[in-house]
Amino acid sequence: MTDPTLTTALRYAETHADPAGIAETPIPGFVIIRATHPSELQRSILQPVVCLVLQGSKRVMMGTDVYDFAAGDSLLITADVPTMSQITRANPATPYVSLALDLDPALIADLAGEIRPIPSNDAAPVRVDPTDREVADAAARLVRLLDRPDSLPVLQAQLVREMHYWLMSGRHGDVIRRLGWPDGHVQRIGRAVAVLRRDYAQTIPVAQLAEAAGMSVSAFHQHFRAVTSLSPLQFQKQLRLIEARRLMRAEGRSA
Repeated sequence: MTDPTLTTALRYAETHADPAGIAETPIPGFVIIRATHPSELQRSILQPVVCLVLQGSKRVMMGTDVYDFAAGDSLLITADVPTMSQITRANPATPYVSLALDLDPALIADLAGEIRPIPSNDAAPVRVDPTDREVADAAARLVRLLDRPDSLPVLQAQLVREMHYWLMSGRHGDVIRRLGWPDGHVQRIGRAVAVLRRDYAQTIPVAQLAEAAGMSVSAFHQHFRAVTSLSPLQFQKQLRLIEARRLMRAEGRSA
């Protein structure tokens, strides 16, 4: 990433970030994250996303796997998975700054017919790698667009599409491509996850989740754990714990 990109992203985040340091942008699914101090551990269940670090460093843990990444690295998550994360290097003079873009299954499906498949046996849902030059360049132009709001309606869609194109053309193109398969296991489990996210406070029979995924109950259990690393019950418990923690911190609720 170039210094002008960091400068623009930092300026935008300083103006628009919420108390958690997340700055929503007019570009759907694209946010800038800023922090001036190392953070405590945060639990979350992330949706498919790519995160490019511009400054500082962060650690993400999934189960026993630990991923450390810093400026010039990208975090790629290709399934709804529970993680713990912590910003490990940040201070007021050099804040942690990163860009995050949700992966769009519809856009991936559209591009899949135009990009040569890249075979891969690596189906891990979390990866950290140096940011590809083409991805970094597209992200930089997306950030610069924030300084030209009149251009957003014309240019934002093609730049988001370009970022997806370069991601799908890279080393992890095969696993990203699977997000666009309407009847693939990831998409089917994603439909069940959407039900769990929406109705996390309710008791949801596994048969209902399996029906949402279009699978038998036995197949649903197998594929749900393969995609998310948890059982449906464990996944729902994680959602409830995350929401309880949010209510206790944001609204002063008691345990």
